[in-house]
Amino acid sequence: MTRIALIHALALSVAPVNEALARDWPEATRMNLLDDSLSADLATSGGRLDDAMTARFVVLADYAVDTGADAILFTCSAFGPCIESAARKHPTIPVLRPNEAMIDDATELAGGAPIGLVATFGPTLLSMPPEFPAGTAVRTALADGALEALQRGDLAHHDTLATHAAQTLADAGCRVIALAQFSLARAAPMVAARTGLPVLTTIDSAVRRLRRRLGVEQS
Repeated sequence: MTRIALIHALALSVAPVNEALARDWPEATRMNLLDDSLSADLATSGGRLDDAMTARFVVLADYAVDTGADAILFTCSAFGPCIESAARKHPTIPVLRPNEAMIDDATELAGGAPIGLVATFGPTLLSMPPEFPAGTAVRTALADGALEALQRGDLAHHDTLATHAAQTLADAGCRVIALAQFSLARAAPMVAARTGLPVLTTIDSAVRRLRRRLGVEQS
């Protein structure tokens, strides 16, 4: 049975990706590793990804591989360079950044039109736009306060703030909305209804890519 290691830097990412895999790939065995100090330490450092932070990601990947993982999906979108280092350490299995599949999907879908990127975690808006292909028009919006609303259980307010942020991007001419955090996926239906635009989530794109990389056809 396929074993997928899910490595999280935010506790709020755990449920959404597990729900998506249970729905879209129930045959896969899921393994969850959470270190929520990663996101706290990144915020404290002002978004700086240094050698010490990279080493922590490599250690997490090593542990997942040692337990027999067939693939690793990191769910923390602000740590791209750290995840790339972990992937280089383990070239024989898929090691995915949370956003790489969605970036490819959004770029293809936009067809050169501006892409709107919504995040609830500020450092993501520094680290993620450079991951898009050169020349891609990416406009960003922080759903300020949405993450805190989600942390206190106010799901409706989280979704409203995310939708407002997406609407500012739609009004600015974006033709595709990309939701950066796994925890933002729950707001996708509301964002789509409000903006009338295609809405992509990191979760759905990542699960599709993992299945393809491991040769598992969608049932």
